[in-house]
Amino acid sequence: MTVLYEINTAVWLGELSGRYGRRVTLGEVPGEAWDEIALPGVDTVWLMGVWERSPAGLRIALSDEALRTSFRAALPDVTEADIAGSPYCVRDYVVDASFGGPEGLAEARAELAARGLRLILDFVPNHVAPDHPWVTRHPDRLIRGGTADDLSRTPGDFMESDGRILARGRDPFFPPWPDVVQLNAFGADLRTATVDTLVSIGDQADGVRCDMAMLPMNDVFAKTWGDRAGPVPAEDFWPYVLPRVRERHPDLLFVAEAYWDLEWALQQQGFDHCYDKRLYDRLLHEDAESVRAHLGADLTYQRGLVRFLENHDEPRAAAALPGARGRAAAVAVATLPGATLWHEGQFEGRRVRPPVFLARRPREPVDEPLRAFHHRLLTAAAAVRRGEWRPLVPTGRPDDDTHRGLLAWTWTHADARHLVVVNQSDRPARARLSLPWDDLAGREHRLTDLLTSRTYDRDGGELTDPGLFVALEAWQTHVLAVG
Repeated sequence: MTVLYEINTAVWLGELSGRYGRRVTLGEVPGEAWDEIALPGVDTVWLMGVWERSPAGLRIALSDEALRTSFRAALPDVTEADIAGSPYCVRDYVVDASFGGPEGLAEARAELAARGLRLILDFVPNHVAPDHPWVTRHPDRLIRGGTADDLSRTPGDFMESDGRILARGRDPFFPPWPDVVQLNAFGADLRTATVDTLVSIGDQADGVRCDMAMLPMNDVFAKTWGDRAGPVPAEDFWPYVLPRVRERHPDLLFVAEAYWDLEWALQQQGFDHCYDKRLYDRLLHEDAESVRAHLGADLTYQRGLVRFLENHDEPRAAAALPGARGRAAAVAVATLPGATLWHEGQFEGRRVRPPVFLARRPREPVDEPLRAFHHRLLTAAAAVRRGEWRPLVPTGRPDDDTHRGLLAWTWTHADARHLVVVNQSDRPARARLSLPWDDLAGREHRLTDLLTSRTYDRDGGELTDPGLFVALEAWQTHVLAVG
């Protein structure tokens, strides 16, 4: 099962340059630095933000006071040299020269492959920078304004570039982004160009993370742009694009950043994995029963989800889910079916999420116990997530409803059996868990917690009827190997 590790390329290379006292590009990363990200269980590295950034977008960012306020909030001593521009304001899908260019990326990919790691890169289907070559060479690939009146009536929605009135990139629920122009997902030429761009990315990487992947879908795009986009094509965007890319790269991994409960639709349209934002929200804001209901969905659907507690768009987990609660949530996302996404700095307990425009972040102390916990968890999850996954329903006494706070599931493989229990509540919880293995009776079994090394000897008959008795303090967990 895919385990992704996201790295902010600009920040990472900047810190490596400081560490080694010289400029470090992707082609010059020391082997020991690659070894440090080859973590147990991780099989895919997402180098976020490698493409050429836009000088025009940078000028807009430097003049936007709201953005500058966010930069100062994350990095109080920020200077203009720290502001690189947004990695999602793409000037061109060529590796930025400051990162070592295409040759540097090829060397990085080879170093990752030597360690058994795949590489995935970003693609932004919805918009490009105002100085992207398409703006002058292929303006028909963009949503355009009609006249200068569009610019004067709604200046936030449009911008002027090279004498053309162009729509700023947006989604249907928020104001436009100030630094990008909108592509026309209904345009036949844009769809062909998207295929060509993704094929080129597939020449350089093993997978693609598609930013805001739901925005070009026919229904969403029509809702956002109406008549300005032209007639709705008979075929949806991704069913047109993805099969044509896979003709050239059949094994290319496609990961969708997805919201608005469109994960299943995007899976049906060809994506291997889609963000599980619903689980993230339930772990942060709802109770165990809500999480359990979410985990009752079809297993095929769940295998196509990406479980996460943070990424570059969300608050740092150490800030949003501090202490034992964060560790409990980490055990859950690490041991569920589907893909898992970890974010560089998450294991060390970083609490500041720098805007993606910045190439530097503040110094923060390393939480060594938290890092040690995550490394144990990564090793345990690699051992656990094999074979058949099955959710369990905790049961309790009529006078004790604390079992409702527990989440539990098993993994069954030909040579291993595991049980995961998470107390997703702020009070002690007790329950019985009937384990699904019929051959347990007749002998004693040793249960070993892979996170603490504690062992528990239990009679096999009890494990199925009435079930294993579990008592956990608030936000505590078990990751048990059943011997």
